[in-house]
Amino acid sequence: MLPAALKKQLSPVLQNGFVLKRAVFQPCLELYPMSEWELLMQKVNKLNRFKKKNNDFIRRFTAGVKMVEVDATGRLLIPKDLIAFSGISKEIVVSSAIHIIEIWDKDKYEQAIDDAALDFADLAEEVMGQDDDDNGIS
Repeated sequence: MLPAALKKQLSPVLQNGFVLKRAVFQPCLELYPMSEWELLMQKVNKLNRFKKKNNDFIRRFTAGVKMVEVDATGRLLIPKDLIAFSGISKEIVVSSAIHIIEIWDKDKYEQAIDDAALDFADLAEEVMGQDDDDNGIS
């Protein structure tokens, strides 16, 4: 069940549906509004499929992709294969990740946050500490 506040924020895109897939770097799921998924697929479709690496990437990236909808009560049915991949048990965390939503098993999410906390200062400096006049970030 999506939290009411999140469902309200998603209301402009609810009718178009979503794509639910395995995350690339973490044991969680990624929920893409259909418009975001279509933008991403435009980039993926530009890859040369006659290069083995590209073909392998596309196959792995789209493995387990499911089209899903949020029902009228705000429920999202997660297919069993994606539940198994993410290790979702009883409690979940629904986390905003810019243009997508991550869905985590609560314990795995807390562990990932704890693991990342150790080197977050270094990561923040590397990612955000660069002089980036184009985006106004400094």
